[in-house]
Amino acid sequence: MSKPRNYQTEAIIIKKTKLGEADRILTLYTPHLGKIQAVAKGVRRPRSKLAGHLELLTHSQVSLARGRNLDTVTGSQTINSFLPLKSELELTAYALYTIELVDQFTADQIENYPLFQLLLETMHRLCQAGDNELVLRYFELHLLNEVGYRPQLQQCVSCRSTLEPVTNSFCSSTGGILCPNCQQTQPLTYPLSVNALKVLRLLQSSDYTTAGKLKINPELSRELAEVMKDYVKYLLERELKSAAWLDTLRK
Repeated sequence: MSKPRNYQTEAIIIKKTKLGEADRILTLYTPHLGKIQAVAKGVRRPRSKLAGHLELLTHSQVSLARGRNLDTVTGSQTINSFLPLKSELELTAYALYTIELVDQFTADQIENYPLFQLLLETMHRLCQAGDNELVLRYFELHLLNEVGYRPQLQQCVSCRSTLEPVTNSFCSSTGGILCPNCQQTQPLTYPLSVNALKVLRLLQSSDYTTAGKLKINPELSRELAEVMKDYVKYLLERELKSAAWLDTLRK
């Protein structure tokens, strides 16, 4: 059975690339089609009616027509423009980091509804003045869960022993925590304080209502950010552009 030529989907615009004089190729993250690419024709012209509905970090209802290689956007209506994410530099940086993570960790056309929901909820949370670093750590851990890279935080990845409340180590190449004995066997590990491990475990296993109540001091926040940055960088084999920008802003 052939698919209908025209279809509609909700989408969050996660990437855009210039094409020719006036067009763009958009990367859309959708609830039921996963990540898709589509051409928005004439969207870079000053009078384009579609442009505002197809900005990065916008949640829109998009109409598309199937094409041989790429589908074409035929219409779009904004559901939420997430204006705070576009008007405040720091929020922009946080939000761009979340969409770059989604783009890098997903393949085209693989449905992942929980991940779509996670991204959407994270964009909402970033708009509500809270602890944005905490929002990002929660997002990272749950994204890794959804894409199959859940770090092992409950026991030593090497000897499987229960972790004692001492300084253990996070090892990106083994995908989790090493006890003090096993960390000698790995060249690259990050020392992880007792509190940092507690927070990571709570974030990994809780919903956001519970996790969002955490109060984290700047030092602990930095420790968590470093560990997650190292793990993401290891998995993707490179640093994200948006992560480097976030680092600059944090300083």
